[in-house]
Amino acid sequence: MSPDPLKSLPELGVGLGYRDELHDDIVTCRDEIDWLEIVTDRYLLDPKQEVLRRLREDFVLVAHGLDMSIGSDAPLDLDYLEGVAAVADSVGAPWVSDHLCFTREHGVELHTLAPVFRTPERARTIAARAQAVQDRLARPFLLENITYYLDPPGAMSEPEFISAIMERCDCGLLLDLNNVAVNSANHGFDPYAYVDALPLDRVVQVHLAGAAPVAHDGMPVIDGHDWAVTDQVFNLLEYVASRHQLKGAMIERDQNFPSDFGELSDELRRTRTALAAGVEARSVS
Repeated sequence: MSPDPLKSLPELGVGLGYRDELHDDIVTCRDEIDWLEIVTDRYLLDPKQEVLRRLREDFVLVAHGLDMSIGSDAPLDLDYLEGVAAVADSVGAPWVSDHLCFTREHGVELHTLAPVFRTPERARTIAARAQAVQDRLARPFLLENITYYLDPPGAMSEPEFISAIMERCDCGLLLDLNNVAVNSANHGFDPYAYVDALPLDRVVQVHLAGAAPVAHDGMPVIDGHDWAVTDQVFNLLEYVASRHQLKGAMIERDQNFPSDFGELSDELRRTRTALAAGVEARSVS
């Protein structure tokens, strides 16, 4: 698969991460939501369950996974990959995504998204693994940047590392802008310079989320996906959209769900506004 299929992917618009706690509000407010992202791992045992069939009647569904462990030394978990493929096929997902990290090594389950050592050798290994995943899925496979609290030593910056991977495979990127904001605060880099250094032509989708404010000076910002999307993240979205045509942008909320869905409705509207402002800026530049 060449990079060209990324350009031919459908433009989905503004979406929301599907969570059981939000089901009733999502159904009631379906006209405010263009598409949904499901967490693949929750449906591996039953990829054709009724809730997915019903959701597919009203929404395009994109599959987002947690445990591909693309950065691991171990061989790909082919049983897991087959399960992901079954879910993606069941919902007709236009693309599938997972994280640029490792979640297991030498038979040990880490139960976290762990950052990899950023070396040219590791970039080549990850690119080959990602390409193998994409070939099996028979649809674009996107890698997502993660948050990290310990920055592992390596010969490359994160954008250089991501670029090296993309040069060696035909996969795409899922750019999590809240993760960029959190990492920039914790590790002291310019989030706009980070975005500028990425191969933006490979960015298919973006995630938007919020992190709780820092409670005490010197404490790190924690990425809990449990807070309202910040102005900084919306500004980053507009900046990315001003430089590249995105296929989809979506809100992630994993816990601390608002009692009033109007809060998420406002975020969906702000996402549309930021995307439109970015597109307008790109058209006049």
